[in-house]
Amino acid sequence: MDFHTIQVRTSFLSVLRSLAGKPIITAYKKVLQSLSQDVFTFGEAYGALCERIYQFGDAGTRILHLVQCDSNVLTATLEHPSQQVLDATTSDLQTLSAMLSLSGEDFLNQAQTAFPNDKAALAGLPVFPAGKPLPFQTGTELAAYYRENGYGYFAKASFFTISKNREILAIEQPDPIRLHDLKGYARQKEQVITNTLAFLEKRPANNILLYGDKGTGKSSTVKAVVNEYASRGLKIVELSPNQVNAFPMLCAEAARSPYRIIIFMDDLSFDVEDENFAALKAFIEGGLSGMPDNLILYATSNRRHLVRESFSARQGDDIHIRDTLETITSLSDRFGLEITFSVPDKDEYLSIVHQLADEYGLKMPAEELSLLAERFALRRNGRSPRTARQFISHQLTLQS
Repeated sequence: MDFHTIQVRTSFLSVLRSLAGKPIITAYKKVLQSLSQDVFTFGEAYGALCERIYQFGDAGTRILHLVQCDSNVLTATLEHPSQQVLDATTSDLQTLSAMLSLSGEDFLNQAQTAFPNDKAALAGLPVFPAGKPLPFQTGTELAAYYRENGYGYFAKASFFTISKNREILAIEQPDPIRLHDLKGYARQKEQVITNTLAFLEKRPANNILLYGDKGTGKSSTVKAVVNEYASRGLKIVELSPNQVNAFPMLCAEAARSPYRIIIFMDDLSFDVEDENFAALKAFIEGGLSGMPDNLILYATSNRRHLVRESFSARQGDDIHIRDTLETITSLSDRFGLEITFSVPDKDEYLSIVHQLADEYGLKMPAEELSLLAERFALRRNGRSPRTARQFISHQLTLQS
């Protein structure tokens, strides 16, 4: 396609219409349009395009990411797309491919033709290579790519959070912890892994409550499992207890997604009368709208029953006490799998310390290491994997 044809065709995107408003596509369009205006307009547009491409490193990689993260009529009819939709998608891809084939040198050569009196000013300006070609050229090929690799908003990342405005935000630099980084608690980790694999394989799986003492690795285990299986399409969205009202929105987004998504609620606890307590109970089980099949809930808490219980709540006759206790346990009972993370005993704690010391290359006699680790735990908050890791970091700092 020539420059004018590409400029016209970018206005006719249909299936991939939402890409037309993305900054990098807009930058290309403005340069193409500026070639029929004046050299100053061209300069402003060309400089902005260079900035965008330098920012992303390669225009083709960026546009591929945008195509994969798009939700459109092709993704909505992915099982049986009509020939009309496939043909329209092919037309869009031809336009994007032609646009990506243009290098900075191509644009400057065209500008010298469009603005012959400014050839000297256009000489020696920054350039960029043509974009990397897209791995699909037709609607049929893109449909196959979507089926294999997934699509939509959750293609942006593996870890997400919810903003104060209830917007789903991708976490660009999530905790990189992996399962091999976690020492001890083999049985607990295996339970989480087994349940998660069942979820990924679309077999029956349970919501999980990981409860127990602080610093024992509850949250780290969940994040490590997601990192382990992210390549298989596992996603996680962190939701704080006071954001329960975002649950319906998450369910709606998940229902439109091909990925398997964990909703992660860390340090979950409520007051008995808390409206979020009742709302979460309804969403997990018993509400009018259930959770979609590709959504599961993993929560951590220092309390098994998730409720701050006081002695005053137990006052009254037997019926009142029974009702109170049923209310307290009603949410935790909705988790099909409860996994306990208890404070390690001395032997397990020291085992974790010695494993971490070997992993990080800390050179110290075994007896001295054990003695110092015990003293460190006594001065801190007691034995835990977190304390063990902090101790190793402290010793490495002293030796550096």
